[in-house]
Amino acid sequence: MPGIAPKNIAVSALLTGAAAIFYANPAGTQDLPAHAAPSAPAPAEAALQGLRLAGQGTLRFLGIEVYRARLWVSAGFDAADYAARPLALELTYHRSFTADAIAQRSLEEMRRVGAFTPEQAQRWLRALQAVLPDVRSGDRLVGVYLPGQGAVFRSGGRVLGRVDDAEFARLFFGIWLSPQTSEPGLRQALVGDTARVAGRP
Repeated sequence: MPGIAPKNIAVSALLTGAAAIFYANPAGTQDLPAHAAPSAPAPAEAALQGLRLAGQGTLRFLGIEVYRARLWVSAGFDAADYAARPLALELTYHRSFTADAIAQRSLEEMRRVGAFTPEQAQRWLRALQAVLPDVRSGDRLVGVYLPGQGAVFRSGGRVLGRVDDAEFARLFFGIWLSPQTSEPGLRQALVGDTARVAGRP
């Protein structure tokens, strides 16, 4: 794209790019290990019990790999009603971004999922800026969705923070999981064979 610096291309590439929240998981394992979250708040830790890897995919922009995403879900997960049950989303970044760039882009993508007021936008922007770090290539962030409660954000085995707002959490994870996502191909890769994961015939 002529005339646009690579950094700006990378920021634009955050098409579904809010930094998510996750625990490090050894490559190739299917279960999210309970010991990966020793300092997690009790509700978040309990919500992670029994989660299974549903799918994974890589976000690319103009051929540039932006991040790799992986989704863990609980039994009974239904992609059409993604916000009904606890889940966890992991992003492993291949590019560097500032926390502010991630937060700003997150709000833009959340507007695709559902409407919210200017007051909510300002409150959620401040919340994201407070919990999200700057990221570099290789950084892994994890987000835990707690239905009816909010979201917990983690990186490197530590809690970055939490946002106790159920509507924020629903829209935030909808960046990747809602049918209104700007990246339907990535969504399909993440939800994977959810009938198998959910234990349905």
